[in-house]
Order: sequence, then structure tokens, then C-alpha cells
Amino acid sequence: MTSQLDFFASSGKTASVSIGRSPARARGRQEEPVDSEAMARYLESTGNYRILRKLQAPPIVKHPRPEFARRGIVLDTETTGLNFRSDEIIEIGLVAFTFNDDGQIGDVTDIYGGLQQPSVSIPPEITRLTRITDEMVAGQVIDRDRMNSLIEPADLIIAHNAGFDRPFCEAFSPVFVHKAWGCSVAEVDWSARGFEGSKLGYLIGQSGYFHDGHRAVDDCFALLEVLALQRAPAVTTPFSELHAASQLSRVRIYAENSPFDMKDHLKARGYRWSDGSDGRPKSWWVELPEEKFDDEMHFLRNEIYRWEADPPIRRLTAFDRFRPG
Repeated sequence: MTSQLDFFASSGKTASVSIGRSPARARGRQEEPVDSEAMARYLESTGNYRILRKLQAPPIVKHPRPEFARRGIVLDTETTGLNFRSDEIIEIGLVAFTFNDDGQIGDVTDIYGGLQQPSVSIPPEITRLTRITDEMVAGQVIDRDRMNSLIEPADLIIAHNAGFDRPFCEAFSPVFVHKAWGCSVAEVDWSARGFEGSKLGYLIGQSGYFHDGHRAVDDCFALLEVLALQRAPAVTTPFSELHAASQLSRVRIYAENSPFDMKDHLKARGYRWSDGSDGRPKSWWVELPEEKFDDEMHFLRNEIYRWEADPPIRRLTAFDRFRPG
């Protein structure tokens, strides 16, 4: 009897299987290679399986297409903790790519990944999360010249939670300070695109892939792949949405001196509390698109303060956003 998997046989592949043959027949017959991609498509076609394919790093293009004139960077950092004032970067990953003014991704043009030995031992919980050990970073220093050569020409730097990565990067090097930043968490509506969460692992898995996560360059490649995918019901890519959002001005409103008994109303409307330690006023605050400013001021004056209050505001562009304060 012929194995059911003989259907997938292809001389162009190297994987092999042996199913449904007796040991004697298996020894007497050379194993036939199997087309693993055809096997995956067949399993998916049954409706009983979902297949995850391993993400492959795209090729580096040394002479990118001229119609994609903009330069972008996908960035990821691994650190010794969560506080950019006291913790340190132990790894940085950068993937440089091109894009155009319509928000279309062009070519991957360069990559850099580097480790850095911190001034303290890496906490055990960080090693568990990142798999980076003290032995791996011993004597390692991030090549700042190499890093700067990618960052300096960039028109936009993207991080998956730029509110975390930007402060660490700016504390590490002034090359990051005057750059436009985008956030693939805050500036893409993943829920509207059919995703169940915004964590990178969710996005990759629900896009049909898996990768070696929590190493900086691997996460950068994975994020760029997800940003470039167009998935129904959306008619644009996530990168196109992020790029458009990065062009807009936003306004941050601080509901300073708001009545204490109004805190639940503010929280329900999306306000967050700042204790003043990060340079912001000690108050509830919210960040909104510029076009929603008038409606928000009407809400504050009529439902929170109940007088013509003039709370502090700050207008932000991609050059200012995702910083503390």
C-alpha cells in the first residue's frame, strides 16, 4: 500500500517520512523526500489544522529601489529593568529599511545587533525573559559608530512600545534625541485588524508565523514582517496606518487640580495618572488627536471642573512623542 504522504513527494525537498510501511519494506526502499510546504497547505485545507511557518530574515539590499526614498529603522532593546534612569541597555537590535510617502515598505538595507556589558549583574528575571546572561555580555560594547551610521539618516524610528525604548535610547546616545519616532503598539489599531492583542507574540502567531523571540534583531525582523502584511478586513498595511499617524499632531491635556471625586470619571475616559516623578505635572492626563481637543476641553469644563478651567496642554509631533514628561 502506498503511503498517504507519497502525495507530497517532490525531488526538490530534503525532508523525508515513513508512514504506514512495515519495518522490512521501510528498510528495503529508499525514503522519498517530502514537499513540506505542500504538506502544510494540505493540512490547512482540511480545516483541522493551523500551520505556523518560521519567519525568515529578508535579504539585505545594498542598492535599494529609488522609488522608496525614505529611511526607516525598526528598533528593539533589551535592558536590565524598566527604569531608564537607573537601568541599562544590554542589547540593541536595528533593522534599516526603505519606504515611500504613501507608507509602502521597500527594501531591507542593513542590520545591526550588539550586546553591552552593564555596570551591574543582569537580574535573574531578565535572563529568564531575554536568555541574555552575564557571560554573554562580558566585555561586550555596542558599536556606537555602527549604530549611528544606521540611525543618522533615518526619517522614522519604530519600536513596539516606543514609550519604553525611546527614553532608554536617548539616555544611551544623543543620536536618538532629534528623531521622529513611531510606536507599533499605540499607533496601529490591531483590534480593528482582527488581532486579539498587541503583544508581538500574538501578532506573529495570528499572522501564521513563529520566531525566536526576545532577542533584539529577531524581534525587529518579526515586527517589520507583521507591519508589512495586509490582512482582511483591513485594506492597508499596519505600517501604512502607523506612518499616517506619525504625520499627525497630537495634544496632551493635564487635568491638573481636578476634583478628587472625579477621578473615576477621568479614568473611565482614558486618563492616566502621573505622580510627577517623570517630569509631567502631578495630575490625570490624556493624549488625543488634535481634532478631538475642543470636545475634550468641553468635557473637562462641563463635567469635571464645572467652570471655565484652562488646564495645561502640550502639543506633540513624532519628534516629541513617547518621551517622559
